[in-house]
Amino acid sequence: MPEVPGVDSVEELMELLLACRGAWDTPDRSGDPVDLHDHGLQTAALLRRSHPFDKELQVAGLVHDLGHLLFPGDDAGHADHAAEAVRPLLGDRVARLVRLHVPAKRYLSAVEPDRALSPQSALTLRAQGGVMDEAEVGAFAADPDAEAAVTLRQADDAGKVVGLDAGVMEDWRPVLELVAARAYERTP
Repeated sequence: MPEVPGVDSVEELMELLLACRGAWDTPDRSGDPVDLHDHGLQTAALLRRSHPFDKELQVAGLVHDLGHLLFPGDDAGHADHAAEAVRPLLGDRVARLVRLHVPAKRYLSAVEPDRALSPQSALTLRAQGGVMDEAEVGAFAADPDAEAAVTLRQADDAGKVVGLDAGVMEDWRPVLELVAARAYERTP
């Protein structure tokens, strides 16, 4: 995996998130119908509605696809890249949820085989390891963050609506500052 520079400040993270406007999950724009900016906002907004007290989960939704901006075209590694980038600022749980959003897709594809994926998600599933086998399903389900990762994945799948107004990125600055402050407090 290429070395991923860690994000050290909320200001730096906001700049990256704003740079997602006009950036897409595929370099040729053949993927999902919304840019990374709108997708992150929609995913985070859905999580805020369904889990209003879990700020880390909401923030994971906001930043989960930053890997597409950092390393365009690396579908298999985008979650790991995003997780490594945000870990220094947002902490281990946010990074872990970001990392798990791809295994959660593989898990859901195994336990809900009739579940629809966007055309781009269906295409990238194979590059990301394909549908989980029975042993992988059991291991994933036993993970303490599995439920939150599945919730993130479901919001990720739903947050691809062209023209949906999910607010503005600046509205997330106080939440990012809160999560960053909590992560800093936990750092030994």
